[in-house]
Amino acid sequence: MMAPETVVTVDHNKPNSPPQQQQQQQGNALEWIKFNVDYFKTPPGLLKVIELVLGILCMALGSPWYSTFFVFVAVTCFITTLLWSFVYLLSVREALKLPINWVLSELIGTGIQTLMYFIAFIIMFANTSSIYGPYYGSNVAAAVFGLFNTVAYAGSSFFLFKDHRSAMAVSS
Repeated sequence: MMAPETVVTVDHNKPNSPPQQQQQQQGNALEWIKFNVDYFKTPPGLLKVIELVLGILCMALGSPWYSTFFVFVAVTCFITTLLWSFVYLLSVREALKLPINWVLSELIGTGIQTLMYFIAFIIMFANTSSIYGPYYGSNVAAAVFGLFNTVAYAGSSFFLFKDHRSAMAVSS
């Protein structure tokens, strides 16, 4: 019994593809990016912008000498919110065909951020009440903006919970 043979024919006389066609193929590498600015006109999108602005204020006004935990929470929440904002801005959720429950992932993260900001602003208020120094006023302002950011993150968690609940009702 003999094995079947495979024959491959190579045509060396075939001209290469023109450079214009190669450039067109390379240009399609970023075709999946679609800017979704309309998301930031919705209540969850506006809350993300508010969270980022308040996060900048918390980072700028909070002094690590009063509460390193507050500054840690402000920076960590700012970075994660910025990443989620890019996910929505660039429509990454729609471009990636991964089996990820995006809404539930963001809901869990935002819920944790709400809790962390709640603890952090209480710690910041407690630390500023016992020490009166040159940064007293800015740290009190940071704690107040931390309270506002806690409310903003709680609002985002509420909207994400509603989205998750409606998605679960549709899939059932």
